[in-house]
Amino acid sequence: MSADRAGQPITMRQVAEAAGVSIATVSYVVNDKKGARIGPEARQRVLDAVKELGFRPNALAKTLSSGSSNFIGLVADAIATTPFAGQIIHGAQDEAWKHGYVLLVANTEGDLAAEEAAISMMLEHKVRGILYSTWYHRAVTAPPALHETEYVLVDCFDTATPAPAVVPDERDGGNVATRLLLKAGHTRIAFVNTTTPSPARSGRLAGYRDALQDAGIAFDPTLVLDAAPEQEGGYAVAGRIRDLGVTGVFCHNDRVAMGLYDGLRELGLTIPNDIAVVGFDNQEVIAAHVRPPLSTVALPHYELGAAGVRVLLGLQEAPTGAPLAISCPPVPRASV
Repeated sequence: MSADRAGQPITMRQVAEAAGVSIATVSYVVNDKKGARIGPEARQRVLDAVKELGFRPNALAKTLSSGSSNFIGLVADAIATTPFAGQIIHGAQDEAWKHGYVLLVANTEGDLAAEEAAISMMLEHKVRGILYSTWYHRAVTAPPALHETEYVLVDCFDTATPAPAVVPDERDGGNVATRLLLKAGHTRIAFVNTTTPSPARSGRLAGYRDALQDAGIAFDPTLVLDAAPEQEGGYAVAGRIRDLGVTGVFCHNDRVAMGLYDGLRELGLTIPNDIAVVGFDNQEVIAAHVRPPLSTVALPHYELGAAGVRVLLGLQEAPTGAPLAISCPPVPRASV
């Protein structure tokens, strides 16, 4: 046996000889063939021989006979190189493994030729299905090759097809962020939104308005400012924030909040004593390390990946005609 292990792989014939059964019986047992009439004694002898000899079934042959494999594909445009969005891969990988699947990941960096090649390779490997993901929430046109298998869009959606999609609940997230300030007693709250049209821009604004309405506070459009979704954008609006006389600010993302921190400090204002600040995204490298640490709302990237796998495997339903929206949890820290 040790010589076999060091040389050629153990064959099904060797398992059959060790168990005293036919090769067909071994095939039925290792492939868990439904309806096969095999007694419990013979089945156990096969399983014992498999374990003792270290037999590994031919995964390719099994795939060809069943028409499917234990692989799930994930095609991403940039999430493997984006620290916080990389959690999509982590969530999908954990959930796939939980159900006996292995994740095949292709990071295309937005290259259409690489994307087409990755999907083709996954189809050749007869994957159970494909998750198609983007590193930020947006509309996409699903590649035509995806229609050759089951697929789920993750952190994106396609309005032209009824394909199942899993996205962050931007509106709920905007509501959660604003309520962090309302619960602390703030009633005059500004919202620094992004200049970039996106589901995040419209959704977070709607959530901000919902929270104010629920608190009985009239929406004041003069308290909504547009800024570039970067540190410079937050820094640039600091003077306007001061002049508005607000006591709390909800920023479109953590980078904008970081810039606002710098601008308010230069104006002699302190956080949270003079103005409380809430961000969005929960980018740990920013939110947990600015001073004071930033209260924010987390984008649920891990859960997006996990939910994508569950929807693909039929373990969780996605609404018909609309994406499955995943809640964005609050992350309270010292800036409120």
